Amino acid sequence: MSWRDLALGDAIHVRHGFAFKGEHFSSTGELMVVTPGNFLETGGFRVRAGKERYYSGDFPDSYLLKKGDLIVAMTEQGEGLLGSAARIPEDDRYLHNQRLGLVTVTNKQLIDERFLYWIFNSPSCRAQLRGSATGAKVKHTAPERIYKVRSAVPSVETQGRIASLLDAYDDLIVANRRRIVLLEESARLLYREWFVNLRFRGYQLVPLVDGLPEKWRVTTYGDIVDAIGGATPSSKRLDYWNGDVVWLTPTDVTRNDCLYLSDSARRITETGYESCSTKLLPPGTIFMTSRASIGYFALLDQPACTNQGFIAVVPKLPNCRNYLLFNLMNRVDEFNAKATGSTFKELSKRTFRDMTVMLPSQEVLDVFEAVTLPIIEQIKVLKKQLIALTLARDELLPRLMSGAIRV
Repeated sequence: MSWRDLALGDAIHVRHGFAFKGEHFSSTGELMVVTPGNFLETGGFRVRAGKERYYSGDFPDSYLLKKGDLIVAMTEQGEGLLGSAARIPEDDRYLHNQRLGLVTVTNKQLIDERFLYWIFNSPSCRAQLRGSATGAKVKHTAPERIYKVRSAVPSVETQGRIASLLDAYDDLIVANRRRIVLLEESARLLYREWFVNLRFRGYQLVPLVDGLPEKWRVTTYGDIVDAIGGATPSSKRLDYWNGDVVWLTPTDVTRNDCLYLSDSARRITETGYESCSTKLLPPGTIFMTSRASIGYFALLDQPACTNQGFIAVVPKLPNCRNYLLFNLMNRVDEFNAKATGSTFKELSKRTFRDMTVMLPSQEVLDVFEAVTLPIIEQIKVLKKQLIALTLARDELLPRLMSGAIRV
């Protein structure tokens, strides 16, 4: 099987997106503006429930993306995202903004479009794009730089076979990710039905007292949870790092694609842990980002501590974790409104503790926990399967793309 060296500019065209006007953005709508935040680091498309921006203004029709369109992140909104490629999952729903490139094949005799997706998501292509990027704080690439990326390619027929094999892994990953999104959304909807619309199980038999169901009350977060911050060991001490203690940063959570988080990108040593005021918290703690990117959530099934960018929520009452989790997720706009700071916004632990919260009766909390716990557990199982599939795909990718494995 012979391979040839190809400059991408010989076979593709990259088009910038549209500069959508800020006054027409909203948190709900039919047309979603795609940003680099919708890309996964290893490639692929994601929708972040509750975090997306929608557009209601006028725009040229050519910037409405179609199912299967290949897009590439041209701004590194998060570390490792520059050059990440994704395929649009459905027609007439997603908008192409200026920080993305829409990639089309101009010479189908040289390259298969499905194989091109995997070129962009290969380590070699990413390294070339990072090496040619501009920008001191936020890195950018451009069509002209993308055209200079070089990749070894086999015949178009072989490219198709390689892409089909990798796509089979991707289809399984996408299916798992879709199931996770549906499960999370089902739990969110159940929370709203029970605790916003007050149509909880057996609500017809519960009288209202002062506008609340009997045995329900209004309290503060500080009365029913421990709200705990974090800290960072000195980066100058090598003996504080690369240990066994899970230590979260907001990036761990914002780059995750569901509620369940399996691990942290960095770990600290016992010595590093003891050197600062961070606290090791039990499995099941609700980790909420509280600085800059406020209102991202994670659950872990192992003890973990955090840096300063979190409020870790540990319930004081039995069987109320899932109620609190979805209550917090339903109030992110409030948290952002109460955040302060000139350099970056932060929700303080004091402000959080003083916020009022409706507390249902213990009987209702018990039932809600029993109903939602299997949903959370299923999300965890699916996430672990997704991690295993992604690892297998990522190990296979460079070997297939280099010709080390023949197909």
